[in-house]
Parts: sequence; C-alpha cells; structure tokens
Amino acid sequence: MGNIEVELFVDQMPITAGNFIKLAKSGFYDGLHFHRVIDNFMIQFGCPHSRDPNSPRAGTGDGPDGPISDEHPPNAKISNEPGTLSMANTGRPNSGSCQFFINTKHNSYLDWFTPGNSKHPVFGRVVQGMEVVNSIGSAPTGHGDRPRTPIQMVKVTIND
Repeated sequence: MGNIEVELFVDQMPITAGNFIKLAKSGFYDGLHFHRVIDNFMIQFGCPHSRDPNSPRAGTGDGPDGPISDEHPPNAKISNEPGTLSMANTGRPNSGSCQFFINTKHNSYLDWFTPGNSKHPVFGRVVQGMEVVNSIGSAPTGHGDRPRTPIQMVKVTIND
C-alpha cells in the first residue's frame, strides 16, 4: 500500500527499540501481514504466525527470543498519539515480544505502567507515510479484526 518511515526512540526506549531493530535486521518482519486492524484505533503487526494471513494463530506469537522486559523509564512518558509505535502485549507484565501497533488516534488510556498492568510503551513514531497507515487502518476487516484482503509488509529496513 506504500512506504512507512519511522523514527525509533533508541535513547529513551533502548530495550524496546533495540528489540525491534534486532528483529528487523534479521529479516524477521519481512513477509508478515497486518493481523489486526481496527478503524480509528490502531494497526497491529509483527506476529510470526501472520506469515500466513489466514492462520488462526496470527496475533498469538512471540519473537525468536521470547518476551522482553517491560520498559517504562520516567524520562520516556510518551503518549500513544496518532502515528506512534507501541509494543503490543497481553496486558500481563513482561509479555511484549515482537508485535507492535501504530496508533491511528490518540489512545491515552494505553499510556504508561500501573502496578499489575503492563501498558503499551511507545518506542517510535511515523515520520513519513501516515497516509499509508490510515489506509491500512480503514481497510475492510472480517473475523478477528483481520483485513479481508491481506496486507503484507514486504520488507523492513533499518538505516543506521
């Protein structure tokens, strides 16, 4: 559907952004599909099971190294504004891994950490291609918020 360019907050979110970079450089994300799209909320990507866009397991997988530690440093209270990238998790502490989402509206209720509830840390933002994000976000969906027509990420590249 087009290109999306993001800036990663490596200085503020070294664990989360570093995990994304490691996975992207390894080719982990190449060929995966957006497996959850909710209009006026977010688009989610990164599950290894989404290589097959019709897999019933899409949205349930972890990266090759499993979950990472939650990261909520006091100097990185970045709100889930439109265009920000956030680590997806199950809601349990330390359950984020490889899946992330791009907010298509301000989802402030997903911000920061409260005891016993792992929120979704923001680790980057879209700098070009928000029109692509919005196109994906408005794609018709079916069961499980999956796009009716699969939307594939062909290649994720990291510019050092």
